Amino acid sequence: MPLKAYGVLIGRAVDTRREAGADTPHYQIHLTDDQGTHFRAAVNVKSQEKPSDLLYLVSEDFRHPVTDRLQGLTGGWNTLPPGPGGPNLDFVRGNLFDPARMRPLPPDVSGPDNDLADLLDHYVRRAVGDSEARLYVFGERWGPESNVRDKVFGFLPGNGVHDVHMNQGNSGRFAQDDGVWQDGGLLLHFPAQSRWVGIFLAFQSQQWHTDDVTGHALDPDGARPEPGDPSVRIVAALVNPSGPDPEPETVTLINASPAPVDLTGWSLVDRLGHTCPVPPGPLGAGLCLTVPLADGAQLGNHGGEVTLLDADGRKVHGVSYTAQQAAREGWTVVF
Repeated sequence: MPLKAYGVLIGRAVDTRREAGADTPHYQIHLTDDQGTHFRAAVNVKSQEKPSDLLYLVSEDFRHPVTDRLQGLTGGWNTLPPGPGGPNLDFVRGNLFDPARMRPLPPDVSGPDNDLADLLDHYVRRAVGDSEARLYVFGERWGPESNVRDKVFGFLPGNGVHDVHMNQGNSGRFAQDDGVWQDGGLLLHFPAQSRWVGIFLAFQSQQWHTDDVTGHALDPDGARPEPGDPSVRIVAALVNPSGPDPEPETVTLINASPAPVDLTGWSLVDRLGHTCPVPPGPLGAGLCLTVPLADGAQLGNHGGEVTLLDADGRKVHGVSYTAQQAAREGWTVVF
């Protein structure tokens, strides 16, 4: 079953604490909201399953429509209903980043700037020193625990968020936490720089081909994409065509491989799950194909995502675009 209390905690980071030597060490963050409520974010830096080193990706200049969808949320804890309509994170369907760029990093080793705790400390300590910076911590809430002091920072009541990592495609007993549109993550907003930083974590034991309803792994071969995959990918989209509605939106594909690829049964999917079939037949090596959107699939002008699925319904490639990219009428967004 999915997480019981998924959402996003919005607050100011005021302190941090590293754990070393524990079986399941975490990087601990002390946050407060605008009303003075205290929270702790417990961020995993080591897996209980082998390989134990977590996968990580940092986007130093994170640009994705999810940041616009966060506008209007209040400080503190915000419960997010399931589904793709809000600012929920989904590493498979949300096209937040390229999974092939993730790398493993050990939890805590001697020396500077060489482990996951060091990496988290680099960014979070910067936020601690900036009174305007805000952290957006996605995961599952615990508490408030009225008569229990926080075990790390000592505030009362105990209160916080954990599961700040991918929450689908799990193996073994952890499959009970699987779900879609409920992945954890850490976004840091630095208003003075008009900049967002995104930090995303996953376990090496997790699979990346997951069921659209349950989030369970579809098969044991759903490994994270490798650099250079896939052969067919989305390279452009005409999001905001010139002229009156209905606008002829299009998505352009390229076959980057040296051999033809049969696209029969393939489809494009928009943010809300509306599908549009791709014209069937082979796409020659090095050739492009422009697909007019149909069957209710749409590219919103306020930012969105587009995903390419193969004939088995599995993700081949995905992209996202922001409202700023879609603002220029008649211009094609190039990915």
